[in-house]
Amino acid sequence: QVQLVESGGGLVQAGGSLRLSCAASGRTFSSYSMGWFRQAPGKEREFVAVISWNAGRTLYADSVKGRFTISRDNAKNTVYLQMNSLKPEDTAVYSCAASVLGGTYSRIASYDYWGQGTQVTVSS
Repeated sequence: QVQLVESGGGLVQAGGSLRLSCAASGRTFSSYSMGWFRQAPGKEREFVAVISWNAGRTLYADSVKGRFTISRDNAKNTVYLQMNSLKPEDTAVYSCAASVLGGTYSRIASYDYWGQGTQVTVSS
């Protein structure tokens, strides 16, 4: 079992930055790929970014490419999402997820463990 706890969300003005963190329990964190997803009110959950188990590969949604950066520190069992140039349309609950497959996947079904999420609100 893996438990995931997100932090770092909040209220920021458009153009600002936030860094989300996701702390994972368990000894096998370094073997999992880690993804970030978001869900805005009234919308389906959507893929944001993923990093492979060894940080060798990353994948981003087109809507965040060039603005968001995913990274991980396996020594700290933590994955990060640096969000720059935030827009009001980035407002959502952001959740991290772990996949035992280890690769870079954008499909929700590829993930085995989920955090509760952290709210990000971007004001115009």
